[in-house]
Amino acid sequence: MGYPTLAACLRDLERTRQLVRLKEEIDPYLEAAEIQRRVCQAGGPAILLTRVKGCRFPMVCNLFGTLERTRFLFRDMLDAVRHLVELKVDPAHFWTRPWRYRDVPRALWFMRPKFVSGGPILAHEATIAQLPQQVSWPKDGGAFITLPQVYTEDADRPSWRHSNLGMYRVQLSGNEYVRDRQVGLHYQIHRGIGVHHAKALAKGVPFRVSIFVGGPPSMTLAAVMPLPEGMPELAFAGALGGRRIRLIDCGPSASPIAADADFCITGTVDPGTLLAEGPFGDHLGYYSLQHPFPVLNVDKVYHRPDAVWPFTVVGRPPQEDTSFGRIIHEITGPIIPTVVHGVHAVHAVDAAGVHPLLLAIGSERYAPYNERRRPQELLTSANALLGQGQLSLAKFLLIVAREDDPSLDIHDIPAFFRHLLERADWTRDLHFQTCTTIDTLDYSGGQLNEGSKLVIAACGPKRRELPTLLSDGFSLPDGFSRPRICLPGVLAIQSPAFSDTIAHQDDGRLGRDEAAIRHFCAAFGGGHVINRFPLVVLVDDSDFTARSLNDFLWVTFTRSNPAADVHGLGAFTRQKHWGCGGSLVFDARIKPWHAPPLVEDPDVTRRINALASPGRPLHGIIG
Repeated sequence: MGYPTLAACLRDLERTRQLVRLKEEIDPYLEAAEIQRRVCQAGGPAILLTRVKGCRFPMVCNLFGTLERTRFLFRDMLDAVRHLVELKVDPAHFWTRPWRYRDVPRALWFMRPKFVSGGPILAHEATIAQLPQQVSWPKDGGAFITLPQVYTEDADRPSWRHSNLGMYRVQLSGNEYVRDRQVGLHYQIHRGIGVHHAKALAKGVPFRVSIFVGGPPSMTLAAVMPLPEGMPELAFAGALGGRRIRLIDCGPSASPIAADADFCITGTVDPGTLLAEGPFGDHLGYYSLQHPFPVLNVDKVYHRPDAVWPFTVVGRPPQEDTSFGRIIHEITGPIIPTVVHGVHAVHAVDAAGVHPLLLAIGSERYAPYNERRRPQELLTSANALLGQGQLSLAKFLLIVAREDDPSLDIHDIPAFFRHLLERADWTRDLHFQTCTTIDTLDYSGGQLNEGSKLVIAACGPKRRELPTLLSDGFSLPDGFSRPRICLPGVLAIQSPAFSDTIAHQDDGRLGRDEAAIRHFCAAFGGGHVINRFPLVVLVDDSDFTARSLNDFLWVTFTRSNPAADVHGLGAFTRQKHWGCGGSLVFDARIKPWHAPPLVEDPDVTRRINALASPGRPLHGIIG
């Protein structure tokens, strides 16, 4: 059976030697986060910080730090939940293998929460300032909860059945928040909490919010699950955790409280107040900057007697949330074809910051066999994908046809790029959406929530062989140097910094950098060897970009806005369609409006390095 509390989970992890107690005093300002990042990168155990500077509560990190440990935490019910998903995809499966689904009725029973009159969460009260004040990155605007479970209900249908449990950013201190009375809530309007907020405003009723921290681990995972509309996260948490979630009924004027949470903050969102929230080091590997967001007026802060504060670090992938993405794919992957017919697999690429790059494999069945195959059904599928929940945040969507290679693995990124670049026709296969919304955390568009999208849809026979070596005599225009091969057919070129480029004299009416890119593209004729590379990426540091697959993906797709930064050799516009006859060129240089990248504090790094020296508690755990 699953864990009823976080404490039970920690005892089991310690028993199986998957948890280490760290008894030295650790500062929640930067030090705790540095430990989490380093241990997670090393594939290490969960770490229980028993002495937290300035705080009486212990902290625990890296609970979900590896996929193997995440599977271990949910081992009792993982198969049952997968079986539930299989029956959701096709109920007829039950009649072909009924014994396989013998665990489903029990999982269905656990999906209904159990209402109780009290629980350990109500044992003690505290203040916001007494909670662990974790700051992960030097320029963060204050302390944040990094594993919150934010609970809200639909004002039109208030009940757990129409509730939302989401992992939305919560700022505990800093900026203009009134100490102990206000916390910041960061969420996007299309998320479940945003819909509930809008309904409460329209109805003129208080918008009540409860923030849980800790409790059964299934609650944490449920808060990040992309569940279909109509399935409350509490139900999923019960099924995955192997026991009904216990809720305290607090009456008609208050939201229920998770009885077994470690901490709970209750309050009401002020309908007329927006305060600056952030900066915050985020999952794209950069800071999200200060912007006005809703404020929660705090009523109560509760905690159980043995409360432990779980935390993680958000930053450039891979981080601990990579395990969330992998386990979510294992559970929900079979649902994709039922949501968008004709799509067989989808992969939001973690190394590119998740939302900037989406890979997909679909079907291309529209073209008759006696015609030359070209993307048609793939484009229909691509548009459908961009209308689905969090997939709508995708900035680059690359989609190929399964018929061209049924063995293609969506998670083999080099193979996927090779397949696409061998077949792409840049005169027809580029499809832009301009002046649209993108991820709030993505600053490549220059304005909050504003940017563009690019769908690249490729199918048919191979069009080209992809080079893996540079030809002799390879030449570049002045200021461009150090060509490096990132992948077969993908070339990174070191370019003048964005602010230092100089306009070509004939293009004086253009911005300096736009003119420089045009000058670069105009320097090559159709027969130049650079055109053997279907994709060329202009970067600030080509050695860094080509150093690893992850570096290429991060630089290319987090630092470019399709409509502004995708260029090409031999470019043309015909009937509003843009294409190019030669290499496709991405401008992936850092721009002045980009948010700064995340960089560790070197003094903190030295202090944590000391804990890894021989005889110290992290020796053999981190490098």
